Amino acid sequence: MEHVSSQQLSGPRRRATRSILAVGDDRPSLNALAQPLGQLGYMVVLSDSSGQALELIAGRGFDLVLLDRTGDDLGGLHMVQEIRGSRDTADLPLLFLTARGEPDAIVQALRAGADDCVAKPCDFAVLAARIERILGRAARIDTLKRSNLALDARIAARAIELGEMRADLVSARADRARLIASVQGLHDELDRLQSRG
Repeated sequence: MEHVSSQQLSGPRRRATRSILAVGDDRPSLNALAQPLGQLGYMVVLSDSSGQALELIAGRGFDLVLLDRTGDDLGGLHMVQEIRGSRDTADLPLLFLTARGEPDAIVQALRAGADDCVAKPCDFAVLAARIERILGRAARIDTLKRSNLALDARIAARAIELGEMRADLVSARADRARLIASVQGLHDELDRLQSRG
């Protein structure tokens, strides 16, 4: 495992450094991706195997997993299924890199749950744009989830308030019924006393 540190983008829009876990068995290829991604402001962590990558994902959060698929990489597909099968990582953005001329690999990766696939060798600007698009969509989904959680909390609070109001209403109706019965009893007693006298 190797950490490639990065600097944040300079300019008017500074943002927190986002992390990418790059997984594959071709270390020179991963290094070749990590360096320009680091220059774009990403913190890139490299992993040589899907097993190690799954441990890294469980141990810390990543903003995106970049999976360099080589040949008949069933481990990579298994890794995608593991990530998608866990509630904690089901929405973790996944981008597959596949060799050109492997349409079946692209279909398998997308069916397994990859967010996007890029054929190698690829133009780095295209890869960077796709990463940015996937991360942008993930940020919008995260914002929507937080909004939904806040809305759920407000709905739950309103439901509790409504339950309390209903309980108060039931209690008030019971008090009113007792008061009416008491007034009726006094009225009956008054009628009885007047009829004697």
